[in-house]
Amino acid sequence: MILSIESSCDDSAIAITDIKTKKLLFHKKISQELEHSVYGGVVPELAARLHAEALPKILEQVKPYFSELKAVAVTSTPGLAVTLVEGVTMAKAISIALEIPLISVNHLIGHIYSLFIDKETQFPLTVLLVSGGHTQVMQVESIESITTIAKSMDDSFGESFDKVAKMMDLGYPGGPVIQELAKDGDRTRYNFTIPLSQSPLIAFSYSGLKNAVRVALQDASKSDYKDIAASFEHIATMHLVQKLKKYFKKVQPKTFAIVGGASANLYLRSEIEKLLKPHNAKLLLSELKYCSDNAAMIGRVAIEMYEKKMFTHLDELSISAKSSI
Repeated sequence: MILSIESSCDDSAIAITDIKTKKLLFHKKISQELEHSVYGGVVPELAARLHAEALPKILEQVKPYFSELKAVAVTSTPGLAVTLVEGVTMAKAISIALEIPLISVNHLIGHIYSLFIDKETQFPLTVLLVSGGHTQVMQVESIESITTIAKSMDDSFGESFDKVAKMMDLGYPGGPVIQELAKDGDRTRYNFTIPLSQSPLIAFSYSGLKNAVRVALQDASKSDYKDIAASFEHIATMHLVQKLKKYFKKVQPKTFAIVGGASANLYLRSEIEKLLKPHNAKLLLSELKYCSDNAAMIGRVAIEMYEKKMFTHLDELSISAKSSI
């Protein structure tokens, strides 16, 4: 079995995964959303302290598995440096104490493997990763062959939802509250401009749209919020759809996946389904409970890395706050 640890942002999680069957045997996650909601976003130092409290409590629950562990895996990049170090320190201690190899996992690859928890991989595929920190399109042939096709030039898709929600004093995280508010809104009332609509670049940008929402809110009343939320969600999604259309003119999609915390957005899922229909492409989605950060996806990546002996020496394990694939 492999023990995996996730502490890249504001979720403390530990999982146990069976190497041979790929089955998830244990998974526990403690969210910090309530503690950070009063600040309208994640406070790194607070998150680190909460990880220091939560991770040892979860570890106590998996001690019965210790005798069967073959490796310990941990998210080491990207994320908040002060929170990553909590998980990495624990992983190093377990590796030394149990004399088992250490596996350093890229958090973004973890999101790709959230598609394959409890199951075999399905490569090749095109992946849209949308989260609070990243928005990017990747061609994935295998764990060792991942090519980034496009990424955000500024704010990410998920980050823009958080910031719009903060402007409206709706709390954190912004994705679920904006989605709920948008359900009863008019998506066409506010004619926000689709970012980079005239640009030939296959890239993403959300800073301009975020600013357009800010301007709209200056003259809005509370009763207008649902229409602003709906219009924002629509344009934010159409931006992704428009750029994917450009890419699909170059590369015909066969199997397409949406991963990351913001992939739980139901409007995004429905619009991507429409986009893929003319191409007869297969859509893969993570279970909603595995869209956000979790240790189960880190454990699933670790199985592939264990089989390929992709281990990391204790002295070589470094933490990187900003990293991509």
